[in-house]
Amino acid sequence: MFFADVLETQGLGNRSYLAGGARAAVVVDPPRDIDRLVEAAARRGVRIVAVAETHVHNDYVTGGLQLARLTGARYLVPAAASVSYDRVPVSDGDVEDIDEGLTLRAVATPGHTPHHISYVLEEDGRAVAAFTGGSLLIGGVGRPDLVEPRLTERLARAQHASAHRLAAELGDDVAVMPTHGFGSFCSSGRAGGERSTIGAEKSSNPALLQDVDEFVGQMLAGLDDVPAYYAHMGPANASGPGPIDLTPPRRADAGEIAGRLAAGEWVVDLRSRVAFSEGHVAGSFNFELDGQLATYLAWTIPWGKPVTLLGASAEEVTRAQRELARVGIDRPAAAAVGSPADWLRPGERPSSFPRGTFADLAAALSADERVVVLDVRRDGERSAGWIEESVHIPIHRIHQRLDEVPDGTVWVHCAGGMRAAVAASMLDAAGRRVVAIDDGYAAAAEAGLALV
Repeated sequence: MFFADVLETQGLGNRSYLAGGARAAVVVDPPRDIDRLVEAAARRGVRIVAVAETHVHNDYVTGGLQLARLTGARYLVPAAASVSYDRVPVSDGDVEDIDEGLTLRAVATPGHTPHHISYVLEEDGRAVAAFTGGSLLIGGVGRPDLVEPRLTERLARAQHASAHRLAAELGDDVAVMPTHGFGSFCSSGRAGGERSTIGAEKSSNPALLQDVDEFVGQMLAGLDDVPAYYAHMGPANASGPGPIDLTPPRRADAGEIAGRLAAGEWVVDLRSRVAFSEGHVAGSFNFELDGQLATYLAWTIPWGKPVTLLGASAEEVTRAQRELARVGIDRPAAAAVGSPADWLRPGERPSSFPRGTFADLAAALSADERVVVLDVRRDGERSAGWIEESVHIPIHRIHQRLDEVPDGTVWVHCAGGMRAAVAASMLDAAGRRVVAIDDGYAAAAEAGLALV
């Protein structure tokens, strides 16, 4: 009897899989931190005999090459992918033996990338699961615009054809097990859901319900910004990432923290946005550990800029270090644990700023205070509606565009509060008066704010 275990990387919205039988297994699309998969295989009592990549990933650094080297497994990579390391090149129709009666069949599914391969797990010749990577997702497909702008429409049409191929060749009961689509920016539209089958996708997935022109038109119209760090992931994966280094970073004292800030480096406070607003090291930025830390920090930071991490505990720093390594921010320059009292030099006082709600904003506007409303949601979110006369700068651009924020007290909002806290910390570091709106955007209408 086969098994297919899910390994979630929630901060990036991705899944990897360990699938196999009684003695052996394959890993599909492993993350950088492969120790989790080694431990999962040990719990199952199976040997990893193959590691399979559906494509050269654009959103995270793969651990596939290192996992294959560590375990001696065969490293399956699409033959059409241009990579600089030895691997087993996989083409449409190729079959890999995994365990007794269990095989992995390659199905060419271009669209997310030109070389994309899905893998169908077959037990005694019957398809039981399809590892679809960035092709057919739960309720959607992977976005086609991450490779080259000139290829985007062609790849969108290929996505439609690939989805239909999988639906035509596989039975309705076959499990659909994608890598992307759980909050990943590699998915187009609002793909998501915990589990699905080919039959369920036939009844709900736009790629399988719309004709190709309608599907492509809607997909291209709905594509949002691409995280800036994606530009570094593909080349890293094509060249062959080195092993992850999760040894503890060097500890920084208050003097070193001040020196790194003075040098223009990034000091990132991992604590909650509530704790940060109440007191923090002046000049530090707040990226909550329990938010999408890796995505938004990697998206925002000038690539290669040294990062010092501040956490309430060593465990917080360790978690953050692991998350950042998944997207190629390999080694923090330094780290410190504790509270602002531990991170400030004698005589220095912590900085702070207020938090508020949309009702508080409405009151401030009614009082005719000098208020600037800053919306840091993405373009696609704002297109559905915004607060009248608000300034719009998406969170991933705010660091480069601080000079565009008008004078006055800046009330900054997003959809829920996490990104507003990031932007507020950057504005505070720049010396602006700021209020972070820690509230759901639906409350703006309830507060009586004028919406467009």
